[in-house]
Amino acid sequence: MQLTKHWAGQLDDYVIDLAWSPAAGTADAPAPTQLAAASAAGAVSLFAGADGARLHTLPGHENGTNCLAWGPGTQPLLATGGQDGAVKLWDAAAGQHTATAKIGSAWVEHLAWVATSAATGTASAAPVLAAAAGRTLALVRPDGSLAHAFKPSPKTLTALAAHPAGGAVAAACYGSVTLWDTDDFVAQKELPYANGIHALVWSPDQRWLVSGNQDPSVHLWIPEQDIELHMSGYEGKVKFLSFDHTSRWLATSGGREACIWDCAGAGPEGREPAMLPHEAPVCAVKFQNAHGLLATASTDGVVHLWSPERRSPLRATVKMPTPATKLAWSPDDRQLAIGSENGAVYVLQCEA
Repeated sequence: MQLTKHWAGQLDDYVIDLAWSPAAGTADAPAPTQLAAASAAGAVSLFAGADGARLHTLPGHENGTNCLAWGPGTQPLLATGGQDGAVKLWDAAAGQHTATAKIGSAWVEHLAWVATSAATGTASAAPVLAAAAGRTLALVRPDGSLAHAFKPSPKTLTALAAHPAGGAVAAACYGSVTLWDTDDFVAQKELPYANGIHALVWSPDQRWLVSGNQDPSVHLWIPEQDIELHMSGYEGKVKFLSFDHTSRWLATSGGREACIWDCAGAGPEGREPAMLPHEAPVCAVKFQNAHGLLATASTDGVVHLWSPERRSPLRATVKMPTPATKLAWSPDDRQLAIGSENGAVYVLQCEA
């Protein structure tokens, strides 16, 4: 396995978020992908996935952009959240701003597109964008209009995760996770957790909801069965989580080793995790979309590729000039994008 440099771009500040546009077109004629990279200073660059050509530079948000999220479907719709308390929507093909939704005075720090629940019988309806700003959770339509604002959270919202089947979003704050119904706007379930939560992720099969925590630990719920598991013993706060496409393997940060938990069957409690060693603290973990490779990054600038199911899992290593801030796999899993602290964006080709 090899990681080779494909192209590189440069932003004017720290790469605060990074994401590929969704796969579009057909298997025989896929549509070109774009890579969106948000600078902490505010601007958002759109690069052509094939060769790194800068297609557009969006002004983003005054005082700074915090997060971005591509809308699902074939239309290249990009949402951004910023320090101005607003969500902005962009036509990524034209590089034009289309709408703004003012959420409040607090920074918009988390975004998650939520599909319409199939159970409602309105599968053709447009998805909504969940946006968290301070204690406010709001749902924004693709045209920028406000669909709903939920009652304020008791504490600042620290993570969002859209349910894989649609119709709900998990929102975390210090002390709890709430599952909000995005069709009927009611709380489906309250999941208490008596500490700070840094990250949330659903398993693709919808079974597990997992939080990475300040205490430091990882907590797992099976919400439909009211089952909870708790995995502790980490060196530091757990800020990064990623499930593989089969929902079996859960990768976590939390120290100088990436932990891989086996979530098959009854789950990881009582099982020893696989420990993937690094020379410095792990600062990002990301599984491929539909294949089995895991990318990890550490604060010394090293990026590793692993195959967790192998006896000797390490597959490739590259050394970057500065530490990574974000990792993102292209829709076809052939390219790994890396955002860095000095504003550089690298795209590496993954070759067998």
